Amino acid sequence: MKVPTLALSSSVLLFLAAPLLAQTSTSILVPNSSLERPEDRGLRAHTNHLILLRPDVTGTSPSGETPSSIRAVYKLPSTGGGGVIAIVDAFHYPTAENDLRVFSSQFKLPACTKANGCFRQVFANGTQPQTNCGWSQEAALDIEWAHAMAPNAKLVLVEAGSNSFSNLFRAIDVATSAVTTGGHKGEVSMSWGGGEFSTESSSDGHFQNTGVVYFAASGDTGGSNIYPSTSPYVVSSGGTSIHRSSNGAFLSESGWSGSGGGPSKYEPKPGYQSGVANTSTIHRSAPDFSFDADPKSGVSVYDSTKCQGLSGWLVFGGTSVSSPSLAGVVNLAGHFYGNSTSELTTIYANRANSSDFRDIVSGTAGSFSAKTGYDFVTGVGSDRGTSGK
Repeated sequence: MKVPTLALSSSVLLFLAAPLLAQTSTSILVPNSSLERPEDRGLRAHTNHLILLRPDVTGTSPSGETPSSIRAVYKLPSTGGGGVIAIVDAFHYPTAENDLRVFSSQFKLPACTKANGCFRQVFANGTQPQTNCGWSQEAALDIEWAHAMAPNAKLVLVEAGSNSFSNLFRAIDVATSAVTTGGHKGEVSMSWGGGEFSTESSSDGHFQNTGVVYFAASGDTGGSNIYPSTSPYVVSSGGTSIHRSSNGAFLSESGWSGSGGGPSKYEPKPGYQSGVANTSTIHRSAPDFSFDADPKSGVSVYDSTKCQGLSGWLVFGGTSVSSPSLAGVVNLAGHFYGNSTSELTTIYANRANSSDFRDIVSGTAGSFSAKTGYDFVTGVGSDRGTSGK
């Protein structure tokens, strides 16, 4: 998220710069790690998670959407998945295995530990990076929701030495090897990014590998793009809002106001978007498809690494939810296509199938509006089931 230039009401938006006082109303907190500063452009990435602060979110028990409640919305089975999902984040997350254990136990997911071979934590530079609590929050969200969507897939958390693009791209290469070793296939999720820059396409080679489908958050500034989401070789993961009745019944889904997207400034239009109405005529259009990302309909995450007074059960939103969750959904589908282009070709070929995707036709993000068919808020829509992707 870009650093805002306008002051916003403290009841709406808070920045994580000091320990928090007791909450008496609902607000959305933007961690420092999710802010992009002008000097970061083209050099450093930021996370894309937001935190819901509400009086009933006390940290002692889950208060957001759960794996089972989300599965019902997207018509997904509670079991399945295979191969490897690699999560790329920056810095070291010291309580990763413990927090994944607590999350899995709470929601009756299969145990995913180092001992049973399900979970690995890899230092991309060969040595343990320093810690950063905002990036630990990001990693907690990523590994837990990839596991929630594809419970039987193995997980590898690859920790870059810092949030510099150079270190993160090195970590992507390590993640690619972790997925493909032994001839296996799987997914790599990247819930981070930065504003587009003129030389971004020179890094696209990191996402062009056989046996891996790459996913990236589309960003949390409505109507604006970030890289690597705009790479034609990445599944750009946008955001929606889930609407429920007073008794919790699912009512509808709309485009989330923070969902990043639009025509890329620098990346050319890929073949899989050729002939797709409402896409840019000459540039790559983002996002591709979407998942719940509104903090007000946010997901439950467990993170025991204290960050500015917050720890335990938290409620997260942002397109950082979308990337690992959609990576999990595609893993659950079990097709394991040879690369991102094959995956994206399949998604766009099936975009009109209402049994495969929910066309999101309401909601705005920046200057863009959700509409019938493709749009710059939610792409082809949100997921329905495991076919067509």
